[in-house]
Amino acid sequence: MGDPLQQLTDTDLRTLAAALASGRLDPPYTPVAVGRAVGVAAATLVAGRLSEMGEQGMRPEHVRVVLEAIAAARTSRPGPDDAVELVWTGPEAAGTANRDTAVVVRELFAQATESVVIAGFAVYQGRTVFLGLAERMAACPGLRVRLYLDVHRGHLDTSEETEILRRFARRFVEQDWPVGYSLPEIYYDPRSLSQDPAKRSSLHAKCVVVDRRVALVTSANFTEAAQERNIEAGVVIRSPRLAARLADHFGALADVGVLRPLTLPLVPPPSGSH
Repeated sequence: MGDPLQQLTDTDLRTLAAALASGRLDPPYTPVAVGRAVGVAAATLVAGRLSEMGEQGMRPEHVRVVLEAIAAARTSRPGPDDAVELVWTGPEAAGTANRDTAVVVRELFAQATESVVIAGFAVYQGRTVFLGLAERMAACPGLRVRLYLDVHRGHLDTSEETEILRRFARRFVEQDWPVGYSLPEIYYDPRSLSQDPAKRSSLHAKCVVVDRRVALVTSANFTEAAQERNIEAGVVIRSPRLAARLADHFGALADVGVLRPLTLPLVPPPSGSH
């Protein structure tokens, strides 16, 4: 159930803090006395929690500060309408105004200071989509960028797995990543390369996680069309807990070898590039 104090409403927290400040509530904290501030239903658990705090050496004024801090933290925390934002690509209906996918992706890349995790089913004309990210990597040398991409075996393609990986890596460097910029880490799902169609899978997730604090989950692939023209829908979620869990889940799959690193070819930058 967690801490009983965290289960109280903002009003209950402030009422309890006021009772402590005025001296109307003092140790020993009995359910009857506490119930006058928070109601009978929560009285027993809250009284027990206050008693524990008292046994740990916290005086009533200290408890009051804790209660007020909990209430203040809730006030400053973004509400659901601020923490979750609709992101859209494509025509807008009359009377609607949603954030554009391409704009949001560029903003997320520009805000990154520590890490960027990207999962994408398809990448095409990626230089347009990834330019802002490549520039951010150049501006922040400590920024760690990891892409989890779908490297799959095409229909009737009987090539060796190593050949499919080589072709994908070469195409990514030569066509999808901005020229002259440091390359990100790339991981793939080896099951997508199985010779047996019944055993193949797709890395179909499409999301961006920035600094383990903000996540974009979207239907849009990392292609120019998906970012600019298609009808696509997604949400930006400003929740460190969720963003970290999403990033950690991909990281854990990589740690145990379910997702594997892709070796990218070294292509010398052209003269005068970054």
